[in-house]
Amino acid sequence: MKIRLAGATVNQTPFDWENNTANILFAIQEAKNKNAKILCLPELCITGYGCEDTFLSEWLSAKAFEELLKIKEYCSDITVNIGLPIRIDGITYNGSCVISNKKILGITLKQNLPNDGVHYEPRWFSPWPSGKAITIHRKDMSIQAGDLIYEADGIRFGIEICEDGWSKEKRPGYKFKERGVQLILNPSASHFAMGKSQNREQEVTLDGSQLFSCVYVFCNLLGNEAGRMIYDGDILIAQKGKLLAQNTRMSFKPVTIITCDVDLNQESKSTQLPLTDSKDRNEELTKAVSLALFDYLRKSKSKGFVLSLSGGADSAICATMVAEMVRRASAELGWETFCKQVGLQNVYNQKQAVQQLLTCAYQATFNSSAATFEAARELSESLGATFYNWSIQQEVDSYTTKIEAALNRKMDWKTDDISLQNIQARSRSPIIWMLANIKQSILLTTSNRSEGDVGYATMDGDTSGSLAPVSGINKTTILEWLRWAEHELGYSGLKYVNQLKPTAELRPAERHQTDEDDLMPYTILAEIERHAILFRKSPTEVFHAMKDKFGDNNLLKSYIKKFFRLWAANQWKRERLAPSFHLDELNVDPRTWCRFPILSSGFKTELAELDAL
Repeated sequence: MKIRLAGATVNQTPFDWENNTANILFAIQEAKNKNAKILCLPELCITGYGCEDTFLSEWLSAKAFEELLKIKEYCSDITVNIGLPIRIDGITYNGSCVISNKKILGITLKQNLPNDGVHYEPRWFSPWPSGKAITIHRKDMSIQAGDLIYEADGIRFGIEICEDGWSKEKRPGYKFKERGVQLILNPSASHFAMGKSQNREQEVTLDGSQLFSCVYVFCNLLGNEAGRMIYDGDILIAQKGKLLAQNTRMSFKPVTIITCDVDLNQESKSTQLPLTDSKDRNEELTKAVSLALFDYLRKSKSKGFVLSLSGGADSAICATMVAEMVRRASAELGWETFCKQVGLQNVYNQKQAVQQLLTCAYQATFNSSAATFEAARELSESLGATFYNWSIQQEVDSYTTKIEAALNRKMDWKTDDISLQNIQARSRSPIIWMLANIKQSILLTTSNRSEGDVGYATMDGDTSGSLAPVSGINKTTILEWLRWAEHELGYSGLKYVNQLKPTAELRPAERHQTDEDDLMPYTILAEIERHAILFRKSPTEVFHAMKDKFGDNNLLKSYIKKFFRLWAANQWKRERLAPSFHLDELNVDPRTWCRFPILSSGFKTELAELDAL
């Protein structure tokens, strides 16, 4: 039996009914235009996945159902699954409604809820018991809900909602197979992380189609929906372990769709296997941050971005990503559509667009070097950004003079090192914020994940801003990306940044300050972070995991002790970091991935055990 299937991804915004419904209707019409008979749409696509505690309200689910009824009338001659929250007796469930030829066939309710990493679904939803179905009543309609099997166009199919497909032994697909299902749809809101798509393709889609001897359609949400999470818009269609069709992920378009002709009685041929969807780590990072910045800009209705450009790696990647966003979004959407989306007028090329959308300022003190100024200026000019240069030494001197008068003593680097460094970073904040206010723009803060680990950042200084694009990735990833972008993306202006050693440049030049001298080698810091934070190992366990690679020595112990002490002491800083994008397998944002007490023992006993080895 042959049938044409479709999968569509949509870029939604939490309870933006007009936008979300319009995207869904566009996808349905496109599927009908392509003569598809069954269309899979993503999880919670009516409301958006990122509604947070609003899911606990009565009105959200009620309004979502009203939108569903509007959409139902456009589902003639096609079968569509549409995700929305469902309230039953005061409890919210994560549902996927199947509509066939304008008739609601039922609502599948999610059985497995993720509760790790960035996932907090059990806070909002309750899991539905396997094998149970009930009848609910809505708008004078009696609707089947729960664990359901559907039939349309002579095909029996079931639905695994996102985590249902990751849940190994608890996958609904096992029972679907026993019940003669030929097709499984998986509407998902599976967040982006570098390298994750390969696992999703294999473990959910290919393995699912093989295990259950069926056709399997996976369809993910798209874009920076609510501020932090990014969805890559992955659409995959497989049959009995073979990939039949896939799209190119992380589109800037609000809706993308693919179709695939399948024969349910025999093995089908691949129809869409584009080679443009790179799995390279640097390319994935570029696409994700570019899309996230584009969505954040247009959804926040801001006029652009402002950035304190220091000449260092962290601010350089932020600036370059904005330029790359302009390049990629305009190339895919077309120039006029791109300009309309981000509110640009009378702009005719990429450099003019960057000039309007990105404003950079180099803010010098007596401790700033000619090398970092040159790096900042050259990069800014090569990107086309608006570039300012001023000194904040007068402000630093003013603060210092006032506190010296109050204390009745002179400050010096031997006794007041941290204070003298921090006042420089903090003195930069008010004026760059002022510029962002004037420009009605988003102030980008440049702290990275490695700095977040150990608190190597100044509160209300380099952490000052409204969005932290790279605080979800570590320093080694940033340095690698900058070298890659210089050579692979053609950003020649990065060569000056790439020649410099990372430095806060807050101490006098004769002290030769570098970040790694202040902390430890970034490669070691990243490895400690991996074991301590990702795998949640104790100091002693981290040492045993690393000693073969880095040496069974006191220096390694000292780095591990430093990491854990600084980690414990600086949770309060991580609590105050600006919103960031989730880009990797972990992050240290306590509002998403990693919660830790502000006050603790500081690993006192555990570090003593490490010392005793």
